[in-house]
Amino acid sequence: MNDISTFNAAQTTDFKAICEKLEAEFIASLLGAESKLYHGSPAWFIDGNPIVGYYVPKKGDRVAVMFWSGQSFDEPGLRAEGSFKAAVVDYATLEDVDSEELQRWLEKSKSIQWDYKNIVKNGGQLNRLV
Repeated sequence: MNDISTFNAAQTTDFKAICEKLEAEFIASLLGAESKLYHGSPAWFIDGNPIVGYYVPKKGDRVAVMFWSGQSFDEPGLRAEGSFKAAVVDYATLEDVDSEELQRWLEKSKSIQWDYKNIVKNGGQLNRLV
């Protein structure tokens, strides 16, 4: 069992199903992307740059999907998160996961990227990659 499968298996029954669906959707859409636990949660990277991941917040009331460059997607279903370019969507039930919408955002995550990999080297400044 890999680290992401272990993460998914540790969730409640409802959230486990959501996490497994998200993992399958990410793998299908992000061919060639690296996946691993990042800050304790599953994340996918292109050329070492984080683009998308999911986590269960401490409240444990949903599964959140974070797109590191999501604020640049110009999508109404995503809400801004943090002080950089990240955006999040929350799923409380498996039925909340809209695969068509998710696939559109995953495509954008490949074509719209900010350079999180080098943020420290760049003095906290984000630069647009693609």
